[in-house]
Amino acid sequence: MAEILSIARKEFRGFFASPAAYLFLALFAAACLFVFFWGEAFFARNVADLEPLFDWLPLLLIFLIAALTMRSWSEERRAGTLESLLTSPVSLWQLVLGKFLAALGLLCIALLLTLPLPVTVALLGPLDGGPVLGGYLATLCLGAAYIAIGLFTSSRTDNPIVALMVTVLICGLFYLIGSSLVTGLAGYHLGRFLELLGTGSRFDAISRGVLDLRDIYYYLSLTGVFLVLNVHTLETLRWRGNPVSRPLRHWNAVTALAVVNLLAANLWLYPLQSIRLDLTENHLYTLSEATTQTLAELDEPLRIHGYFSEKTHPLLAPLVPRLQSLLEEYQVRGGGNLRVEFVDPTRDKEAEETAARRYGIQPVPFQTASRYESAIVNSYFDVVIAYGDDYEKLGFRDLIEVKSTGEGDLKVALKNPEYEITRAIHRLVRSYRSGADTFAAIHQPVTLHAWVSPKAKLPEELQSLRDDLDAVVGELKDKAGDQLSVEFQDPDAGDGELARTLYDDYGFSPLLASLLDPQPFWFHLMLESGDSQVQVPLPATLDRDSLRQSFDDALKRLVPGALKTIALVAPDGPRFQGSGYNALVRSLEENARVERTDLADGRVPAGTDLLLVMNPTGLDQKAVFAIDQFLMRGGRVVMAASPYQVSLGQSLTARRQDTGLESWLQHLGVTLEPSLVLDPMSAALPVPSTRVVGGLTFREIQMLPYPFFADLRDDQLNRDHPITAGLQQMIVSWASPITLDEEKTGDLKVTRLMETSGRSWTQDSAEVLPDFERYPSQGFDSPEARSPQLVAVALEGEFTSAFADQDSPLLAGDDPKGDTPAEDTQEDDHPAVTASSVIRKSPESARLVLVSSSSFASDTMLDLITQSLGTVYTQPVAFIQNAVDWSLEDPALLALRGQSRYARTLAPLTRQQQRGWEYANYGLALLGLALIWLWRRYIRARDQRRYQKILAEVA
Repeated sequence: MAEILSIARKEFRGFFASPAAYLFLALFAAACLFVFFWGEAFFARNVADLEPLFDWLPLLLIFLIAALTMRSWSEERRAGTLESLLTSPVSLWQLVLGKFLAALGLLCIALLLTLPLPVTVALLGPLDGGPVLGGYLATLCLGAAYIAIGLFTSSRTDNPIVALMVTVLICGLFYLIGSSLVTGLAGYHLGRFLELLGTGSRFDAISRGVLDLRDIYYYLSLTGVFLVLNVHTLETLRWRGNPVSRPLRHWNAVTALAVVNLLAANLWLYPLQSIRLDLTENHLYTLSEATTQTLAELDEPLRIHGYFSEKTHPLLAPLVPRLQSLLEEYQVRGGGNLRVEFVDPTRDKEAEETAARRYGIQPVPFQTASRYESAIVNSYFDVVIAYGDDYEKLGFRDLIEVKSTGEGDLKVALKNPEYEITRAIHRLVRSYRSGADTFAAIHQPVTLHAWVSPKAKLPEELQSLRDDLDAVVGELKDKAGDQLSVEFQDPDAGDGELARTLYDDYGFSPLLASLLDPQPFWFHLMLESGDSQVQVPLPATLDRDSLRQSFDDALKRLVPGALKTIALVAPDGPRFQGSGYNALVRSLEENARVERTDLADGRVPAGTDLLLVMNPTGLDQKAVFAIDQFLMRGGRVVMAASPYQVSLGQSLTARRQDTGLESWLQHLGVTLEPSLVLDPMSAALPVPSTRVVGGLTFREIQMLPYPFFADLRDDQLNRDHPITAGLQQMIVSWASPITLDEEKTGDLKVTRLMETSGRSWTQDSAEVLPDFERYPSQGFDSPEARSPQLVAVALEGEFTSAFADQDSPLLAGDDPKGDTPAEDTQEDDHPAVTASSVIRKSPESARLVLVSSSSFASDTMLDLITQSLGTVYTQPVAFIQNAVDWSLEDPALLALRGQSRYARTLAPLTRQQQRGWEYANYGLALLGLALIWLWRRYIRARDQRRYQKILAEVA
């Protein structure tokens, strides 16, 4: 080993004896910086990763390493020094490895010059270190293979130019054979085989952040093969001019055997799919525990059908094997309950007809064009998940994302297929359980607690409902058997101890039929299973069918994994059109039922699991009471509210608004301050402007810094709470500060979810248009006193009702004086009677999430921020989804969504700041080259002093 290192040091110093090393380092650094900032338009992409660098490195290394290694042996042959090396006491292996390590060391120094790039990206955005580490490791592995190829070709000729050209040719062939340019012309199976042979496809796998033993060994085997061939070439030169002898034939056999074994080991390792390490921050390429948990809940066999055609669009072809590998891992994790099948409908007419008839799968026509021809390809790229009698279909729009990286240039990549597939499985399992035998799906016995007054004490309208209750309970007993037990109790019986217990434990109190009938009575129903308790509310229509439906809804809430129902309170609009939350609703409907409500009758719809209140405006007492009592029954409420309404039309205007929730929130200890938050750490506002050039008028979009769009990152998002732990950033628009009254929230668990930066401030006026003439820096007046502002909070625990000391608003009639009881006559024989009381406190399962921005998740804001960032922006939707899953205690999807590949966007920068970062990286590269030059000068001077000292001692 000492001899190898000695040779490596000699060769390494030889690089710097001429301008060759400095030229290589300078070209390498300049090429990397150019393709990163200019070739791939890093700031225009607005994504915090090093993908532009690693996309180009396999090509750059071909030419740079060919130039680095072309003189390694050819110059020795031309100068006549090779013969002395071949006859020296140093073995050929030591010579070859010494030159190899010297070139690899120079490549490592070249990579060190690019280290300011990941540092820059990490300072500008949330950089995932896994792909960066994988990319540099892939570069070293690929560089080692190219160096071995370059040394081999250099040993075959005494002309460095010939060695350069042959090295470029061989390395280029290894790169092209696995590229989409070649694999797209072949079928799927042949294309997959070619990908395994190509150096570029293996490089992409490692640079994603996944270290697979098979990929690492592929490069090691390629390096070993060409180093062996290099040694064989030198050995052949040593025997040149001599007759072929037995030792030479023996050497040829050993070389052939070594090459075959190095290559054959790739075949031996191919079946080993589990020896891999996912370096990405959230393990994006490894099936998560959430997926494993979801698969463990399967009650019936699950079938996954992958419909992929052999001939497809060239941009989709490389994604097919990745998706198939992921589905195969699902089959391994699912065991006997999951079966995966891949089908090419273009080759099987019966399968094509079955896919079209049963699942509605049709081929998608893609237009492909090249320099020589243009064609239409009908392609299949679909995944069908079937469970029981239900199924869900995922098309290419669900599985891939397309980004425009330039004029006519598209980049296609998989989104987060694990989330999409597991979400579909999760939904199917929930839907199946919701429609199956409810009691069979509940794992623990169920007890019905019926705290009901005797029939004689009930109002006349409820006496028939008491008989209906007995009938419905009897039906449930027949269906459930020993799974259901029933307890009827009169809270007023005895000394009233039960009534006091109900008041203390659940906040239950006697009901009133109306203010004109002050005779109180009890009619509270609750289902209990294990630690879960669900109240069965009285139906709005007091008949047997409605009561049976109330029991069914309550029982489904006890089923683990049953499909949940979300009641949405949002601005008016038919089927959410015009409500401004279409993207949010579409996302929520992927995992739950979403029903629209206005709370006008003072009740949350029966069967609601979560109440979502978006942009409330002028809510009346009945609506507030509905929210309050839903929370008091242990419900979960997520709301986005603001005391300001911002309108985006011909101009940008804001006005104060009354949400109707101010007093209710203050009672809970939360206050929405009547002001707006401004933060210099903000996103930009796209503003149309007109520019006149040469007499021609141009309209363009300018990105102006807008402090009302607070850009929250890092510690501004609570990393210890499930709602915000997986979010990379959040832009909160026109938010108001939230203040907390610790005296009122003392018994609650309060979590601060999102806060603005320490440089933010507030303003009381409704002026939201910037005035850069008066305030050139920010566009708005900015005081010296600044502090972080709370803009989102989560509360859980035992809440106290704001109506605890009041009569129920539902008992007041339409008459302003309150003289008319709230009683209407229906077309059937059952009158609608309002039986109401106030539940004074909630169980500890109640949860409330509040965001002080009514617009942050609206369609308009999502579009504005998408324009500002240059990438699809969905973080507010992810926040609401996380809040829903946390509130409903659904950890599977919450944990999985935390691993979703949301865009890691950069911090907002002006054009001057972008140029500054670019020049800083160029300057650091030059500084690195200067330090290397000074270091070599120091080493040379030190060696010269030692040499002179030795001469002096000899003299």
